[in-house]
Amino acid sequence: MIRFAHFSDVHLTSKHLGWKVRDLFTKKATGWVNVKLLGRGSRFKHAPLVVDALLGEFRDGAFDQLVFSGDATKLAFENEFQLAAAKLGVGDAALPPVVAVPGNHDYYTRPAFRAGLFEKHFAPWLDGLRIDHHTYPFARKVGPAWFIAVNSATPNWAVWDASGTIGHVQLERLEKLCERLNAGPRILVTHYPLRTAKGNLEHPTHRLRDHAESLDAAKRCGISLWLHGHLHRGFVLPAGDAIPFPVICAGSCTQTNRWMYNQCELDGHTLRVRRRRYDPAANRFDDAEEWTMELPVKSSQAHS
Repeated sequence: MIRFAHFSDVHLTSKHLGWKVRDLFTKKATGWVNVKLLGRGSRFKHAPLVVDALLGEFRDGAFDQLVFSGDATKLAFENEFQLAAAKLGVGDAALPPVVAVPGNHDYYTRPAFRAGLFEKHFAPWLDGLRIDHHTYPFARKVGPAWFIAVNSATPNWAVWDASGTIGHVQLERLEKLCERLNAGPRILVTHYPLRTAKGNLEHPTHRLRDHAESLDAAKRCGISLWLHGHLHRGFVLPAGDAIPFPVICAGSCTQTNRWMYNQCELDGHTLRVRRRRYDPAANRFDDAEEWTMELPVKSSQAHS
């Protein structure tokens, strides 16, 4: 049995962002207005305190693995990445190992993407088996299971565009990578979801643009479970006809009144999920809901 925790959408920021003239002509300017003047910033005003409680759970929870599905920052300033990496304990030997992928806020502008700021500051969380020199996708074996990290975030120029894509080139690498993996449940990690909590596609400006191609690739790869963030209310979609494996959204671990993350136990192909919700009065996380489900397995993966 392995124990892992899945958390997402922390959205940490810094008092001193480190503005440059070129930033005034990017989404950072409109994003700052949204954060400072239109209320988005107030939703995460308790984030540093919540993260302290979260890391306390991670240090004491005897986890084999942590999974972070993106959006460490608000506006992808390097000062935010520096603060977020320090606050989240990147490189802290007292924490369990972490598998991470970037979110759309970590790739908020093309300069942040081209500079590889997420990859620079979260490098210890990006360690794994990969194809040649390409950072994504990568896979890490934990007990009998494979955690497979796929980057679904893209820099978008339009202020209203929060969509993402994996891209056919990365999907091809994903299938090549999966061919190298031996038996065991395969857990895919992205920032973007396949569906909403009701099983619908997201709005075009917020969705995974190549969701159909990504689902097809996941099927061919024998994926047993898909973990993601992006949507700030956590949910579980059981396996069904359209998607033959469960899909679990962690929600946001720091947004006020939505703050949550998931603790998971995988025993063979039986997955037990416990949602933990933050209690601001006690400054701690408490149990909220639980699910148990069987993960699908291809015949070729049935035996180690």
